[in-house]
Amino acid sequence: MLEKLMPKSDEFFDDFDAQCAVTVEGARMLHALLSDYRDVATRVQALKDVEHRGDEVTHAAFNRLHQQFITPFDRGQIHSLLSRIDDVLDLTNAAAARLQYYEIQSSLPDATELARLLVLCTEKVREVVAALRLIKQPDQILAGVKDIKKLESQADDALRAGLGRLFKSGVDPLTVIKWKEIYDLIEMATDKCQDVGNVIEGVVLEHS
Repeated sequence: MLEKLMPKSDEFFDDFDAQCAVTVEGARMLHALLSDYRDVATRVQALKDVEHRGDEVTHAAFNRLHQQFITPFDRGQIHSLLSRIDDVLDLTNAAAARLQYYEIQSSLPDATELARLLVLCTEKVREVVAALRLIKQPDQILAGVKDIKKLESQADDALRAGLGRLFKSGVDPLTVIKWKEIYDLIEMATDKCQDVGNVIEGVVLEHS
């Protein structure tokens, strides 16, 4: 009887999945905007709306964490995982917002490439997070974590190459500063994807 009254711990996995879904959506929206640069204000607002939905999911998950007795793994790890996934979408939204705030008139190929890698990172994060439900079968999860790290490394390389081209482009220094910040924010979002992977790796090694 008591067991029936207790909340289901697998609700946390639903929260993770919902977070990852909106994060992938936001990353795809940023990539689409940079690939086809028009209607900037409208599309930035649409991404901001997605980020708000992500915040609502995260807030509900944190409330569940504070109230629920049964959790699928350590509370600190759950908190870290929720926070890092939320960070990815926050940084994605921040990069998009700068496009509007800084009145960027056209996209750059290196920004588009960074956004493409971010999409791949978020998709892989979603895949790995979903696999947490099979935590006793760790090989698939750890292979996915390794893929996230490879993608983050590619994003590091893309950032360095993109900044090199930006600094040598001859555009005015203010434009360089604006784009450098946008590049950095997108790359930081991929860093947070790796942070998600690191948390998951710790969970799997502890429980497998």
